[in-house]
Amino acid sequence: MSSIVSIFVTSPDTHSERRYDLHLTVGQLKAKLELVTGIPAQSQSLSLYRNEDDQTPIAVLDDESKALGFYSVASGQFLKVRDTNPNASMSGQFTDVSQVEKFDLTKDEYERRTDTVKSYIEKHQMGRFAPKTDSPATPTLAEISAQYPIGSRCEVATDAGPKYRGTIRFVGETEFGNKTGVWIGVEYDEAWGKNDGSVEGKRYFTCPPAKGAFARPKKVTVGDFPPEDLGLDDEDEEL
Repeated sequence: MSSIVSIFVTSPDTHSERRYDLHLTVGQLKAKLELVTGIPAQSQSLSLYRNEDDQTPIAVLDDESKALGFYSVASGQFLKVRDTNPNASMSGQFTDVSQVEKFDLTKDEYERRTDTVKSYIEKHQMGRFAPKTDSPATPTLAEISAQYPIGSRCEVATDAGPKYRGTIRFVGETEFGNKTGVWIGVEYDEAWGKNDGSVEGKRYFTCPPAKGAFARPKKVTVGDFPPEDLGLDDEDEEL
């Protein structure tokens, strides 16, 4: 059985994982910990915990003549090193920023400086200072109509996953509800639709009841799609 254990050593300024022999005495351990924590051996108080969040130690290593094995030190435990004389060792002062002089700038002073992050990214046109690119032009109705010819076979995608096949019967703007823009009117192969080509009393194309639907162009793919009975649910975006 190995006599080497791997424990976590924490102090006001350090946190590390260390390997020690269980035959090592507490006095010898303190000498090694002085190099790790910067706390003089004579000022060290050692407490052993099962984990970092425990408030009650399972052992206090207060006998420098005893070996680590005497205290049942095991791998994964935490050894907390407290400095009993911090004024002599300056322990914890490296993490104490209360005495650090603060450097404050007004907003105007910051804007005038040339050595700031803002001035750097502005100079190199990064982030919000990058050149604005023109947004892609919205396709015209003529362009959409050319891409989705009336009478073409198509497949309509749904957010839920299923795809429905049918024939394009209408391409253009509609007047139903607040759904502006160009829509594709499709006659499905099966009764998966929600209308017969008319919505809110206005007819856009004609097909059997429950076979008509409207979808945005981005949901429609034109191609060689033979009729197929998929038996799927209704498309959520159809009207």
